Amino acid sequence: MEQGRGSEKKKVMVAIDDSEISHYTLEWFLDKLRDSIADSDVIIFTAQPNSDLGYLHASTFGTTPADLVASIQENKKKIALFLLDKAKDICARHGVDVEIMTEIGDPKEAICEAVEKLNIQLLVLGSHDRGPVQRAFLGSVSNYCVHNVKCPVLVVKKPAV
Repeated sequence: MEQGRGSEKKKVMVAIDDSEISHYTLEWFLDKLRDSIADSDVIIFTAQPNSDLGYLHASTFGTTPADLVASIQENKKKIALFLLDKAKDICARHGVDVEIMTEIGDPKEAICEAVEKLNIQLLVLGSHDRGPVQRAFLGSVSNYCVHNVKCPVLVVKKPAV
């Protein structure tokens, strides 16, 4: 082991959204990896997806009021912060202190950018376990992250009941 590296805290990021699998992933992470993350900085991250506001533009015959766009974006931010506060409360119940973070953008790209910017050493996220057709049309955030981040990625799948 290199000298000095033992004193550095590991940085672990758990990426969540408002899905059931994200809640399961967070609980699994806190239950199964609690001892492993005891001396780590844990960051709970969520992305605020960019909205295609073209429908607003079309529905208002070409002039979208700026206050309407700002209101939609503010509501998305409130939802993201509510989700992060809920996750922070879950972590506190498990005795794990976390930081929360949100960014605006395509979730898969926002996660990868945050991992690089924060120098994350482990990314944890859930898998919706979509079939090949759904993945082809909707894409897979977990698959994208596995292939594009420069750190280990732990993908948690919810067991079939």
